[in-house]
Amino acid sequence: MNTVLIIEDNADIRESCSEILELSGYKVFTAGNGKTGIDLATRHKPDVILCDIMMPELDGYGVLFLLSKNPATSEIPFIFLTAKTERVDFRKAMEMGADDYLTKPFDDLELLHAIETRINKSQRQKDFYGSTLNHLEQLSLGSGNGMKELKELIAGRKIKRIKKKQVLFYEGDTPQGLYLLIEGSIKTIKRALDGRQFITGLYKPDDYIGLDSLLLEEPFTETAEVIEDAALCLLPKDLVVNLLNKYPEVSRQFIKILSNDIHQKEEQLLELAYLSVRKRIAQVLIRLSCKSPSTTLLNISRDELAELAGVAMETVSRTLSDFKEEGLIERKGNQMELIDIGRITKLKN
Repeated sequence: MNTVLIIEDNADIRESCSEILELSGYKVFTAGNGKTGIDLATRHKPDVILCDIMMPELDGYGVLFLLSKNPATSEIPFIFLTAKTERVDFRKAMEMGADDYLTKPFDDLELLHAIETRINKSQRQKDFYGSTLNHLEQLSLGSGNGMKELKELIAGRKIKRIKKKQVLFYEGDTPQGLYLLIEGSIKTIKRALDGRQFITGLYKPDDYIGLDSLLLEEPFTETAEVIEDAALCLLPKDLVVNLLNKYPEVSRQFIKILSNDIHQKEEQLLELAYLSVRKRIAQVLIRLSCKSPSTTLLNISRDELAELAGVAMETVSRTLSDFKEEGLIERKGNQMELIDIGRITKLKN
């Protein structure tokens, strides 16, 4: 029997949720405040925790913070129950490690679906987490005590899954740490004054996101959005900075990453300034093929191609039609096959 802990100071909501869950076959523990909730979570290790945010003595953020510091409770799926609907509240909850966010009032089906989804995902995540740790051991991060501590830091973090089109962070948000992408893909975008979007970066598994803002101690200058369902972990800012200050080899690795990002952005700017539309789109396709698991198969929309190349979507459509007629590509929906990468690379400006 799966167990659920409800931490809620409103007795009516607490009893209502408890009744629904017990009728659905769950064993339920309840707490009227955050301190009691932490004690019950530590003693019973429930499969899921539902927790209100606004509570006396210790609010929901405090409960999540303390439970996440305890290895025995840090991996328990945590769902916030709240009437707060501001974007900043949602961002804070997700950055702290919450797994879901139910806004009051919610109905019975919403509650049951959220819990069932989290229990199922928790089991899948345990399987995924084991394979991820094996993968991290193979990352070419170098050797030495610094790299060992970095791997231990990564291995000790909770893995978050984020759905396609969800936003990881917005331009202007304050960095809480450094993101490591483990699965899926993410893009960073900037919006021009006329409303057009421009993709400034594409990230694949094993890439770090937000390094420049973290080192500069400034708000994010871009918005990060998920392209394909992603799994990632957040390395807390203070722990990353401590590693950088303590170990030169870690600093050198991150300097290389940052330098590579700068180099790619310089190339992008030069392409926008000097290359024809046809050549720019060809260069975008080549860059995407280098980042794709399959060098010849790409999964990208016309909108995203337009944002990467800095041109109108209609221009992308016409150019891709030309490329198809010339036998350079084949296209079906958002999937594109690069038939002749050599000719695409050698296209004249």
